[in-house]
Amino acid sequence: MGILQKAAKILFVSVHLVLLSGCWDRTEVNDLALIVGLGIDQKKDGRIMLTTELIVPQAVGGGQMMGGGGGGGGGVQTLARSGTGATVADAISNLQEKLPRRVFWGHTKVIVFGERAAKAGIRQHLDFLSRNPQIRLRSNVLVSKGTAKSVFELLPPIEQSSAEVLRELSESKLLMQVTIKDILQMLSSDAGAAALPMVKILPPEKGKKDRQTIAFIQRTAIFKKDKMIGDIDDKLTRGVLWLRNEIKRANITVTLTGEKGNITSTMLRAHTEFIPKYEKGKWKMIVKATTEDDIILNGTKLDLLNPKYTKMIEKELEKEANKRIQAALKKVQKEMKADIFGFADIFHRKYPREWNRVKNRWEQIFPDVEVIVKTKAYVRRPGVNSAPQGLPEQEVKQ
Repeated sequence: MGILQKAAKILFVSVHLVLLSGCWDRTEVNDLALIVGLGIDQKKDGRIMLTTELIVPQAVGGGQMMGGGGGGGGGVQTLARSGTGATVADAISNLQEKLPRRVFWGHTKVIVFGERAAKAGIRQHLDFLSRNPQIRLRSNVLVSKGTAKSVFELLPPIEQSSAEVLRELSESKLLMQVTIKDILQMLSSDAGAAALPMVKILPPEKGKKDRQTIAFIQRTAIFKKDKMIGDIDDKLTRGVLWLRNEIKRANITVTLTGEKGNITSTMLRAHTEFIPKYEKGKWKMIVKATTEDDIILNGTKLDLLNPKYTKMIEKELEKEANKRIQAALKKVQKEMKADIFGFADIFHRKYPREWNRVKNRWEQIFPDVEVIVKTKAYVRRPGVNSAPQGLPEQEVKQ
């Protein structure tokens, strides 16, 4: 028994020594270059230029700041580094040669395509990004007016990095927000069309240096297959958001016939319903858009607690929403002929047999699809009945 007990103790100690040996293949954070932003540009010779925005560890973790990079506030927080190659993978290899740390993509917040790269085609770049296990599919994807490199070379006055600026703007949902997962789904849909938010560099304030500014989301880039064919402005983008059932935030200003002053509402909730119809070889889509709003500004003399005036405001809001949707249809459906609304998928689900007969000709059929738009607005909170702030009471009553 004594020998068996002794052997058992030795085995017990040996097993625990193995368990306490630590992670033999560990990678210390001090050995990693943490990427927060990735820019993809195409040069004139067709080669790919990759620009990364990296966190400066000393700037984030300590009190001292390092020079030579991006970021704002109290000091430089990030820096931009570039590499070139025949593909994104080759460009990363070239970039790695210039960095003393191993590149790590797990913190990447945004991917920005330069305008030339977007027009040449983004499918192969997305293929690489989707295969890389470190890159998160929820990272935001955008297109830059000009080069992506110029975006990450900026010195934002508030946020720590340009990547954080673009992430915050994307998640505000004032215009479009698209992730890697979203763009992959759009390009693999029946329509094969896609839309990405487009950023432009804001001119710096007077007295500031050229790079002391931010890039902001101003437009939307439209893609057929994987190539950018054009772009639309912010007003048309809001119409597109209605037609994609993605409208989250919007203010609408209207005037009532015979009344002086403006009334502005802000959106509480919105929903768009799509009813596809196929009759006698004709494709038709009924779009029912509903919005619920608060009144946030009353520049008139009207008592908005009176249901009569509330109904009048609702009618004007319906007209304005309809106007925005119709403008988006005219530009994107009739002129650009890109089904970024996902009509093809809706028709496919409702009429699979009929769809299969025309799927190869959808690009020619889509511009002629009849779209009937029906809008409905509800004013939920018209606000208290009081005189506009800052105006004498006698002036309001005139």
